[in-house]
Amino acid sequence: MRAAHKPAGVTQKPPSPRTEPSLRIALAQMNQRVGDLAGNAAAILAVRAEAARQGADLVLTPELQLTGYPVEDLVLKPEFVRRTIEASEPLIDATADGGPALLFGTLHRVDGLVYNAMVLAEGGKMVGRTLKHELPNYGTFDEKRIFAAGPLPDPVVWRGIRLGLPICEDIWFPTVCGHLKLRGAELLIAPHGSPFEIDKDDRRIGEIAAPRVNETQLPLVFLNRVGGQDELVFDGASFVMNSDGTLAHQLPDFQEALVLTDWVQTVAGWRCEPGAKASLSPYPEDLYRAMMVGLRDYVTANTFPGVILGMSGGIDSALSAAIAVDALGPDKVWCVMMPSEFTSTHSLDDAQAAADLLGVRHDVIPIAPGIAALSEMLPGIDGLAAENIQARLRMVTLMGLSNRDGHMLLTTGNKSEMSVGYATLYGDMAGGFSVLKDAYKTTVFALSRWRNSRKPEGALGPDGAVMPQRIIDKPPTAELRHDQKDEDSLPPYALLDRILHALIEQEQSVAEAALTTGADEALVADIERKLLRAEYKRRQAPPGVKIGPRSFGRDRRYPITNAFHTR
Repeated sequence: MRAAHKPAGVTQKPPSPRTEPSLRIALAQMNQRVGDLAGNAAAILAVRAEAARQGADLVLTPELQLTGYPVEDLVLKPEFVRRTIEASEPLIDATADGGPALLFGTLHRVDGLVYNAMVLAEGGKMVGRTLKHELPNYGTFDEKRIFAAGPLPDPVVWRGIRLGLPICEDIWFPTVCGHLKLRGAELLIAPHGSPFEIDKDDRRIGEIAAPRVNETQLPLVFLNRVGGQDELVFDGASFVMNSDGTLAHQLPDFQEALVLTDWVQTVAGWRCEPGAKASLSPYPEDLYRAMMVGLRDYVTANTFPGVILGMSGGIDSALSAAIAVDALGPDKVWCVMMPSEFTSTHSLDDAQAAADLLGVRHDVIPIAPGIAALSEMLPGIDGLAAENIQARLRMVTLMGLSNRDGHMLLTTGNKSEMSVGYATLYGDMAGGFSVLKDAYKTTVFALSRWRNSRKPEGALGPDGAVMPQRIIDKPPTAELRHDQKDEDSLPPYALLDRILHALIEQEQSVAEAALTTGADEALVADIERKLLRAEYKRRQAPPGVKIGPRSFGRDRRYPITNAFHTR
């Protein structure tokens, strides 16, 4: 969904009568497009207009909603900063119409320094601002590189109410909220750009919001954005927590929403009246929906007409195709089976059956002529080199079709394979985006079983199964030689993934990982060697959806040339 579109989930009910003192705050859980200043500004004005019709006093947008987030090194370009500040003016001016005040995320420049800021506008003027104090500099975040840290913020006084405005990371530690409480804040409003990760809903509520509310005895608004931005997916799931720790509102995940919250002032302070509490997606539905959103917004924002992928008859390509159909629709997904002499009949049948279930275009293009031509060009090529030629011929075929028709090549490899280098550089690794990049093979199986029995909300694919059960049941194989199985080269995926999780997500040594997983230490040491040796391949892999705490890329930055091993 483009940023200028009207958000889904808008409530059309008329304003209800209110008693004084009271307050109606609109939470705009919005999508974005990084760098689209005009489109993002138009979307902000559209939700403000809708909120005004519903009697809002104040409209909140997520962190850096005007610029999009993460803005990365665009902030280092003076012209971008200048135009962002320029684009803020019409938003401020719009509040001269007597409608609700507007709190929006933008850049702010003071004495040559650029800050991540929230601006509060009313009556055509900027009536308050706050500058982000805690700048995250870990994982996917590098805000210390591009922003100056603001001072400990004081509350912003608006209509006599002292609003504490901690920005995202400012509530992830006690310092800023404690300072705001000491300075007289009456409620906390925390705009966020918080990316999706497994189990992050529980962390946000139980480990972040609840402690801040308990420490300050103040109610807290947690407002997050939705949508995909390169490798990140923002899942929304905004909420309001009252000072007693109870949830007054829970917004949905993975979709836009405009929700009006009603507040009353009591002897004990401000309290949000109970409202709708959406059910959040459980595992593994949350992973599946994150992949849908990430792919949808990547393809749409970069104006591809659709995607093309190699459909091998295996589980990775079948799941990738299903996610693509659910995200984009069957008319925008093109599957190509490229058999060789090693391709089994059941792989041909399974690929066709999966394509039929999804309702997508499915072509069969044998690569035998290409193999014959290369055998003539490069006599004596055999073994692993010959296997890799097959993968690279498939890439040439798919890229040729992609270049001709404009479809983005969707890569289908998973995290287990990429971890140990069980993938061909310039072959099956080639492409523009990978939905399974951060999904281990065991996660691929879990997602495939789940999708065959359930259809996620908002999916454009079929109601029933999306792949034959045989694809899920059969042993994984690359089919690059006769009777090949993945377990010829790798331990069983259930064991491999436990080892990889220990080495990657937990950064354990070989000895620690062997103890944690119960695996033989020599096996763990071999997996660690493969993991480190494959770093050069991963540097050349396409971007893909981040779903865990340590995705390959900006989350995990290991040197390619590296002599250190933990055994």
